[in-house]
Amino acid sequence: MKDLTEGHEGRLIWNFTVPMLIGNVFQQSYNLVDSIVVGRAIGKSALAAVGASFPIIFLLVSLIIGATMGFSILISQFFGAKDMARVRRAIDTSYIFLFFASLLATGLGLLFSERVLQLLNTPPEILPQALTYLRITFGGLVFLFGYNSVSAILRGLGDSKTPLYFLVFSTILNAALVLFFVTVLHWGIAGSAWATVLAQAVSFLLAVVYLNKTHKVLKFRLKGFEFDRAVLKKSLAIGLPSGVQNMLVAGGMMALTRLVNGFGTNAIAAFTAAGRVDTFAVMPAMSLSMAISTFVGQNIGAGKMERVRKGLKTALYISGVTSLLTTLVVVVFGWHLVSMFNSDPAVVAIGSRYLLIVGGFYIVFSSMFVVNGALRGAGDTFIPMIVTILALWGIRIPVSVFLSARIGTDGIWWGMPVAWLAGLALSGAYYSTGRWKRLGAVKPAPVPAPAAPPEEEEAEWNVSAF
Repeated sequence: MKDLTEGHEGRLIWNFTVPMLIGNVFQQSYNLVDSIVVGRAIGKSALAAVGASFPIIFLLVSLIIGATMGFSILISQFFGAKDMARVRRAIDTSYIFLFFASLLATGLGLLFSERVLQLLNTPPEILPQALTYLRITFGGLVFLFGYNSVSAILRGLGDSKTPLYFLVFSTILNAALVLFFVTVLHWGIAGSAWATVLAQAVSFLLAVVYLNKTHKVLKFRLKGFEFDRAVLKKSLAIGLPSGVQNMLVAGGMMALTRLVNGFGTNAIAAFTAAGRVDTFAVMPAMSLSMAISTFVGQNIGAGKMERVRKGLKTALYISGVTSLLTTLVVVVFGWHLVSMFNSDPAVVAIGSRYLLIVGGFYIVFSSMFVVNGALRGAGDTFIPMIVTILALWGIRIPVSVFLSARIGTDGIWWGMPVAWLAGLALSGAYYSTGRWKRLGAVKPAPVPAPAAPPEEEEAEWNVSAF
């Protein structure tokens, strides 16, 4: 556990961010390895099938991930206030809620996968592979939710390093399994999905073993949980707007996927490959966003608002530098990065245009994400949700539809930076109002008034004052 309420703001945020960034890199390596092996060993149709499946998976898990974020923010604020009893109840409540939520998400995913793929106008030649990949992935959602819940708890307590150790091992395991299942056993796209599910299960089980051996507050047990309705209600109030926001983002991705699907398999494969590169490119911003959420949560819980301001300023500076470096790499080497997944010239040409257009605006994306992270850490998740809805559904999708009808797939890609610019403007304007400061789950204790001086001293002070 790490206390972020004392010490140099920049050093704390950076040290907290780096393990999460490395962890996110390894976590996304699941998708990266799957996509490279599938695209190279099976072909561009299989790569397109994986890409067509992703928005559906993201849609179902988004609402639950939002709830997880709510628990993480509550835990960070309770920990900042040194209220360990409520930390324990928040952890227990998160376990119970997320277990049943994962079962519900699995059922919905298995029931409606095929219908949703058809609604997305998925080309018939990739539909069977996409359906196979989806059904296996949904069968293992309980492990994905379990690991993410443990990671969120540890982040709320200021520990971003421990989840990394589990993730490194499971990522290496995933790479070995996907190579074995696809290239040796020739299980096709099913082998890729099974490798991911098994690796996630191992990651979750290792995390549970660690919790049981370290600290009694973190211990995972099969009975004796304390379910706190008040904690659940507050967590959902904080997390559901983010969950709804993520669901709307996923819905937007599905709308854009349908738009891309209309341009054929080459466009879908290119979108999948470039999207994998894009995911890595925005990881520093996403990791900083999670770090600043925990930092803001703990310091608001401790009543240290000046540290909140300094922490956000530092996070924006770090994100600006890292995003500029990322832009340089992606723009210069975009063609080579896309060709790692599939060497088809048409696929590479479309994917490299995506990176050229989108990559020039990573600094805008990173700034928007960091500001929204600070707002979420304060418990204000409603406004970021509204901003996302407006930027995505009010700007990105209409712009992409309008421009794609005139300039092809480039028009789809241009919708992204336009939406980011609008989102940053709206989030920055709201942050400047200061209204988010009133929404913390933990209110700082009032500062006691100084004792009244003796009467004679008070009289003397009054005389001298006049």
